[in-house]
Amino acid sequence: MENTVFIIDDHPLFSRGLAQLIETQKSIKVIGTAKDRSEALEFISQNSPDLAIVDLNLGQEDGLELIKDILSFKPQTKILVLSMHDERFYAERALNSGAKGYIMKEEAETQVINAIQTVLSGDIYLSAAEKQRLDHLTTGDTSSQSNFDSISALSDRQFQIFSLIGKGLGTVEIAGKLNLSIKTIDTHKENIKSKLHCSSSAELRQMAIEWTNRSK
Repeated sequence: MENTVFIIDDHPLFSRGLAQLIETQKSIKVIGTAKDRSEALEFISQNSPDLAIVDLNLGQEDGLELIKDILSFKPQTKILVLSMHDERFYAERALNSGAKGYIMKEEAETQVINAIQTVLSGDIYLSAAEKQRLDHLTTGDTSSQSNFDSISALSDRQFQIFSLIGKGLGTVEIAGKLNLSIKTIDTHKENIKSKLHCSSSAELRQMAIEWTNRSK
């Protein structure tokens, strides 16, 4: 019996290449691709793939929110994140959103296939380095933590706003993009500053920009 896979990535050329790689495996069939949220949700609602491979970078859309959307009406769909973003900053949050695995696009083709097979089999896939990092956090060993690990304390909405600040968006732009009031965004920013121990908006903006550049 074949396992069905659906690819969500806003770069069609990458999607085609990934589909060709996946279909070298006799037991796995790619049944479609999508480049954004609306295409993805429409396809999944009609076809129920066994596995959705999700890129977190979907233009102006949030891949983490898409994971939650998919699972809200198709909880049986397994999700693997395949992203250019550094796993240190996104893997744990992706798993908390409901994904069953995280792998970076820079990994070898054999590792990508291994990640797909691992998630399809019902197990969690993370790189050895990320597993070790999360183990250290679980056991309270903070010796290998960076100053950016406190970002994990942000709520999903706060993390979303922090990411947009790092992309250069101001309060008014963020409010419009997220369909929230300027007052709500300002309140979130104050809470973010408190959690990240930033003494000013300028310090928060600098930290967000530096984090964004490091996580690419």
